[in-house]
Amino acid sequence: MDSSEFRKAAHSAIDEIIDYYDTIQDRRVVSNVSPGYLRNLLPSGPPDEGEKWESIQKDIESKIMPGLTHWQSPNFMAFFPANVSYPSLLGELYSAAFTAPAFNWLCSPAVTELETIVLDWLAGLLNLPSCYLSEGEGGGVIQGSASEAIVTVMVAARERYLKRACKALDGEAREEQIASIRSRLVALGSEQSHSSTQKAALILGVRYKSVRINTEDHLWSMTGETLMQTLGECEREGLEPFFLTTTLGTTSTCAIDCFGEIEQVLRHDLQPKPEIWVHVDAAYAGAALICEEYQEMTSSFGAFDSFEMNMHKWLLTNFDAGCLWVKTRTDLTSALSITPSYLRNEFSDSGLVTDYRDWQIPLGRRFRSLKIWFVLRTYGVSGLKSYIRNHIQLGNMFHGWIASRQDIFEVFAYPRFALTVFTIKPAEGSEVDPYGHGISHLPLEERIALTKTILAYEEKQLKRANDLTKKVYESVNAAGKIFLTSSVINRVYTIRVVSANPKTDEEHLRKAFDILVRTAEELIGNEHQESAIAPINGATSS
Repeated sequence: MDSSEFRKAAHSAIDEIIDYYDTIQDRRVVSNVSPGYLRNLLPSGPPDEGEKWESIQKDIESKIMPGLTHWQSPNFMAFFPANVSYPSLLGELYSAAFTAPAFNWLCSPAVTELETIVLDWLAGLLNLPSCYLSEGEGGGVIQGSASEAIVTVMVAARERYLKRACKALDGEAREEQIASIRSRLVALGSEQSHSSTQKAALILGVRYKSVRINTEDHLWSMTGETLMQTLGECEREGLEPFFLTTTLGTTSTCAIDCFGEIEQVLRHDLQPKPEIWVHVDAAYAGAALICEEYQEMTSSFGAFDSFEMNMHKWLLTNFDAGCLWVKTRTDLTSALSITPSYLRNEFSDSGLVTDYRDWQIPLGRRFRSLKIWFVLRTYGVSGLKSYIRNHIQLGNMFHGWIASRQDIFEVFAYPRFALTVFTIKPAEGSEVDPYGHGISHLPLEERIALTKTILAYEEKQLKRANDLTKKVYESVNAAGKIFLTSSVINRVYTIRVVSANPKTDEEHLRKAFDILVRTAEELIGNEHQESAIAPINGATSS
């Protein structure tokens, strides 16, 4: 393909991409192909002779499109969004044109320097403390994802902990102490933390322990009290916590951990051992920090060690663009820097430039800051704030609709960051709570005897609600008109709806709500009929 052929092919591809986005709402959201579908459509090997672009492009629609789930569809309300925009796509195009592994400054100075600048811009927009800026001891780096960021900072946390714990030793005594401590290291995260913390612990060969969450107020947050309880358990078990993931916007409910309480529990002057590295996982909800009304949440972050949010979730930048900031960059570089002779150069040796290879697990890296730069300049700060606020307003509107139908829905968690979490209410069955009026008036012996009966009844009711909610969820997704995801929180099966897609508006949310109402009413009706028939059949058989 020469330059003229590329120009023609590129125009055709851009036109097809634009048409795809303009009509995406008309496509089934989730692919319904069977596993292995593509192998049956493609030949057993590549062609002996090259093909024309026209022939290749035709296969996008006929072979690739059937196997795609359309994350940019306004009917996609599952997981968390994976936003994209035309400026972001242009940045990706230029990045591909300028392709370079960019492992150090010399590879392409602009790749390194633009990344440093745009991450400082973002840190300011997100109201991160100044200690995270590159002009001080901190700084930002683009990672592939929040999961990759957690592995990276956990490595740094482990090495920092071991270094401080063994600073008074050297030689063989130091090595023996390091080996001894390594066997006792444990990483912590709440019961609602993303699984990436547990996976990172698995990769590093350390233990993982969950911190219980506060379930009393349905905020589902890690608190200072629950953290203290877990730290006490670790001490009794002879474990040494070295890393903690806190979360701003958990996956299941967008819960916000109690950062102020956690800061007080982990005050450096109160910790007898080397400090625990505290990481803030704000992969999705961190985008909302660009809005002033959420910026008070960052007030404790100066006491923590790292913070990560994904531009590729909610800020119009295509995957991958995970933005990680650390308070002390030498914690990363001292843990990850290895410089063989073939990577040495006068600029790196001078210490006056940043080599991002020392801030990450891989060696090479792409020019990912370009698309972020394009998005920030195209939309501007005010445009991005309006974008986030519009989605939150839509989410609150959807929550209001769900709350207005208390006959069939029950809101499970307070609506946050355009996420609504709810369950389906079963029909009123023939079985009535035999102790709905309470048992406090009964004698102690009788209350104790009735406890098992009451617990069995409550367990049965929970199963009814969970089964019904799951049926509604599966029926809605099977129809293919919208796509939702579910979660199980504290043994309760829930449905999640996220209204943070670039093309989602009130019309699409109303459509989703109407589908949920129709499906729920139908299945509740079916369950009611079944519960009414069951006693009759039981009486007949007796």
